[in-house]
Amino acid sequence: MDISKQRITSFQRDDLSFDVIDTGPLDGQIFVLLHGFPETNKSWHETSEILNHHGYRTLAVNQRGYSLAAQPTKRRDYRGSALVEDVKTLLDLIQQPVYLVGHDWGAVVAWDVAQRYPEKIKHLIAVSVPHKAAFMQAMLKSNQLFKSYYMGLFQLPKIPEILFEKFPKIGLGLLKNSGMTQQQLDDFQKQIVDEKRLTFALNWYRGLPFSSNKTLLKPVTVPTLFIWGKHDVAIGYKSVELNKNYVDAPYKEIIMDATHWIPVQNAKALSQYILDTIV
Repeated sequence: MDISKQRITSFQRDDLSFDVIDTGPLDGQIFVLLHGFPETNKSWHETSEILNHHGYRTLAVNQRGYSLAAQPTKRRDYRGSALVEDVKTLLDLIQQPVYLVGHDWGAVVAWDVAQRYPEKIKHLIAVSVPHKAAFMQAMLKSNQLFKSYYMGLFQLPKIPEILFEKFPKIGLGLLKNSGMTQQQLDDFQKQIVDEKRLTFALNWYRGLPFSSNKTLLKPVTVPTLFIWGKHDVAIGYKSVELNKNYVDAPYKEIIMDATHWIPVQNAKALSQYILDTIV
């Protein structure tokens, strides 16, 4: 497949089909954009437009559980290695190194992809969530464990679905307290709840016990840009401070006056930071 001559609107891995929003010039250098919880690839709309305007091509992926034709039902189907191999399948199709951008859970996957397949990455851009080892260390050295209470809550069977579907004031209240705007809450209700993605999105948390940490302390070896918002209620400063210890390559860190939801709420600034770093 010559991707310089046609759009990638989906790709297959085994019996799963993943949706892709492919925009920008076909011959442009490629950004692969990985969303987080609880959003879809539409969260990259404005960032993609800006990068496209500067001559770059963007592929925003609906990841496992978010693509309606890629929703396996077992918790172990959402282990970290499966999520990484999904992205690797797309990178194999592209057949050239890419700029890999991930936010929230998408950043977790992006770190792991860069760690395992550095030859496929020109530059890693991780937004909001640092390297797993920095995050885990921060849990021992700061209040990060308390900030991450929701990770335990979301692993419970049925309770999270009840909160979001039966008691939306409580569920949506959690998201609002994280800094989401009303438009984002509306998008969550439509794209995640109404379109039946919620349980599969939560399975990313439920798959954590099946994920291996054998390479936890391994640094990434590709140039890395890390962007974090100082009003992030989910990720504390300590993990940001420790993050540079796990990048064995040129590293740049930017702290924004922002919440956790940088791709949607700060797309212009985010895009400019990316462009300033890679050009």
